[in-house]
Amino acid sequence: MIRVAERHASPVAAKDNVSRLLSSALDAGGGLLRLTPTWVPRSFLHPGRRIKLAPSDWYAFGAHRGGIDERWFASTTPAANENREPDEGLSYIVFEGQRFLLKDAIAENGAALIGSPIFDRYQRWPVYSKFFDNMGPIPHHMHQSFEDAALVGQEGKPEAYYFSPQMNNVDNNFAYTFMGLEPGTSKQQLRKCLEDWDQGDNGILDLSRAYRLRRGTGWLIPPGVLHAPGSLCTYEPQWGSDVFGMFQSLVEGREVPWSLLVKDVPPEKHHDLDFIIEQLDWEKNVDTHFKDSHYLEPIRDESRSGDGYTDLWITYGLLDGQQLFSAKELTLEPGAKCTIQDPGASGWITVQGRGRMGKLSLQTPAMIRFGEETEDEVFISHQAAREGVQLENTGSEPLVGLRYFGPDTHDNLPVR
Repeated sequence: MIRVAERHASPVAAKDNVSRLLSSALDAGGGLLRLTPTWVPRSFLHPGRRIKLAPSDWYAFGAHRGGIDERWFASTTPAANENREPDEGLSYIVFEGQRFLLKDAIAENGAALIGSPIFDRYQRWPVYSKFFDNMGPIPHHMHQSFEDAALVGQEGKPEAYYFSPQMNNVDNNFAYTFMGLEPGTSKQQLRKCLEDWDQGDNGILDLSRAYRLRRGTGWLIPPGVLHAPGSLCTYEPQWGSDVFGMFQSLVEGREVPWSLLVKDVPPEKHHDLDFIIEQLDWEKNVDTHFKDSHYLEPIRDESRSGDGYTDLWITYGLLDGQQLFSAKELTLEPGAKCTIQDPGASGWITVQGRGRMGKLSLQTPAMIRFGEETEDEVFISHQAAREGVQLENTGSEPLVGLRYFGPDTHDNLPVR
């Protein structure tokens, strides 16, 4: 099967040419790198159809792979899908008609791209973000802690949500998310849900609580916390891992196989219900003030806002005392210009309007063919961010972009 991407995208550069191309791209872009769309399908979900992908290409990986419901940004993290393509989930830089992996570029010059503190510690860009877009809810699930994920050679996965107004013209089927467990829930009650896995709906949502999702707000979700994301298109900054365990056996009449519960569990523990339950952070799941602990309202960053432009914190706070990732939303009114100086690298996606970032044009697409190279996504290198990036709105509507950052980037990050 010849994928659409293989017919339309720029050819992949030979690996021994990456260093030369990267140097030229950084010089030409003033430290800014153009990224191409990275699409990811999920076989057990239904696409929400709001991430601008052309309808003819929803199943571009083949119907057996499922519909495309995610677009990943500035990612060096592979998608953990069965039967995946070798580069699935990985972002490409495009320059002079060739493309090469952001992952390989960081391996070549990590200090310039993501900064020495992050590169020296992690040897990679350890975070990514994505649009997560589904027609209905997904199974109540959790992401393993760093300790539990290490048992299968993976890393844990804290994540955050932001419901961009520009990406949510419709609610789709269920704009509510179940999160955590009702205070007072016992481990024995949850164990009974796992015991009833093959009897249809295992009833786990009876033990949880749903929260209505509001555009322009978000949530911070630590590892080990159950959540069943609802149907708003979600911008998700997160740690660079794709581990998860599905705890719900039936969603909208669709069976969830046991294999998705134990995908990232040691093989000898695949039927050890007590071990599976102990992966949960029980105290956080039954928190009597769950919303107070995890809900996020945008906060204006006065130090990076001015006449005609506003920079909002949309993902902030600490996870178990650590600043692992963060994100902001920048809005420029028509005709406005500004220079944004950040202390570290970021991945940028344009969600409304058109303009310029440094030497690169920005254009929000109305529709994207699979494999098409757009002008809406940029990687802002550590070097460029610290020197300052100039932006201009050249259109007749607001120019809006989302950008996310790596660990320990900010000294003024709101804690909560």
